[in-house]
Amino acid sequence: MSGRNISPNLALDQRIAERRARGERIVHLGFGESRLPVFPPLREALVEGAERNAYGPVAGAEDVRTAVAGWFGRRALPTTPDQVIVAPGSKALLLALQLVHPGDVLLPSPCWVTYRPQAVLAGKRALGVPVPAECGGVPDPDALRARIRRARAQGQRPGILVLTSPDNPTGTTAAPALIRELCGIAEEEELLVVSDEIYRDLLHDPRRPYLSPAEVLPHRTVVVTGLSKNLALGGWRIGAARFPADEDGRRLRDDVASVASENWSTLAGPMQQVAAYAFAEPPELRARLAADARLHARVAAAVYERFVAVGAVCRPPTGGFYVYPDFEPLRAVLARQGVSDDEGLQRLLEDHGVAVLAGRHFGDDPAALRFRAATSMLYGDTREEQRAAQQAVERGEDPLLLPHVAEVLGDLERALAKLTAV
Repeated sequence: MSGRNISPNLALDQRIAERRARGERIVHLGFGESRLPVFPPLREALVEGAERNAYGPVAGAEDVRTAVAGWFGRRALPTTPDQVIVAPGSKALLLALQLVHPGDVLLPSPCWVTYRPQAVLAGKRALGVPVPAECGGVPDPDALRARIRRARAQGQRPGILVLTSPDNPTGTTAAPALIRELCGIAEEEELLVVSDEIYRDLLHDPRRPYLSPAEVLPHRTVVVTGLSKNLALGGWRIGAARFPADEDGRRLRDDVASVASENWSTLAGPMQQVAAYAFAEPPELRARLAADARLHARVAAAVYERFVAVGAVCRPPTGGFYVYPDFEPLRAVLARQGVSDDEGLQRLLEDHGVAVLAGRHFGDDPAALRFRAATSMLYGDTREEQRAAQQAVERGEDPLLLPHVAEVLGDLERALAKLTAV
């Protein structure tokens, strides 16, 4: 891993911004960000927190950790404030966990672009395991068992299992039965489970059964979350982690706090004010979250339908704002255009005015014809357009009928038609 490289999703976003600044028209599906306006009460909390200019406790102030504990408690995870650490984004917490807990890291393949580089930064091996046919974000149980046996035979030491649900990049959600089976393997193999649940509030159907590994394996699971995705606060960098309540969990939390004290010191005071408000989930915030989840669901389904219509295969999205199509059925058509791998497909799509991120960046097979499309970039380029998409959902109307949303979906359809023309 070269220190000169930046994360591929960030690099792509910068490149697309530069091209758009030159007047090029590009459908941007390449960056996993919820580009929606800040909910006004969050701005007010930020202003109120401006006087919180002292460092404060490394793990976070009592009011913030109490709010986070309540947030977990309302999700079937009873939590006390001393089980919680807040930080400048969940990324910082994920890296700190890798730095302090021994053993190599078992990752679903494909997985979020940051997990693998963080393992390398922590001096660990990243051990990819294929995902099951029905969803991403978690490894196939049989493949996981085989990977652990093979790793140990080769002298490797699997110690951490990362699960993500709902998932980035596939936009799917693991079923409770699958989570239970994976937790059984983690218990047998004495693995720490790191459950990234940052998209949990963005289930497309709130009635969908959801099971956190921490409900099944509380003594072995750390849950990581944040406000970047559900509340569109990526630039504010607010993350939180819940640790097991037993002695081992307290020791792990103390170790992460030690890393925090030497790295980020504490979550910025104004952001703690925001976190205290947001994790307390007042009624107006819950209403905003529910409406935004419906918006994400409608647009993700529309993009999924357009990929499937041209012959790609794809898991239906069930959470977050991603789809992960596979163009293998169109390999012969694409080969006539010089495309034989995922980067070639990414470049060709960009030539047709659509930006996506090739599957190899998520640990997928580079020879496959898969990529991630982030559908949350389609709500509009201005705050006015984005707010119009939110308001359409609030009124019970179809956001796809808004002129700016219909136009960009039309651009996507035309680009796909050119891409797959026989």
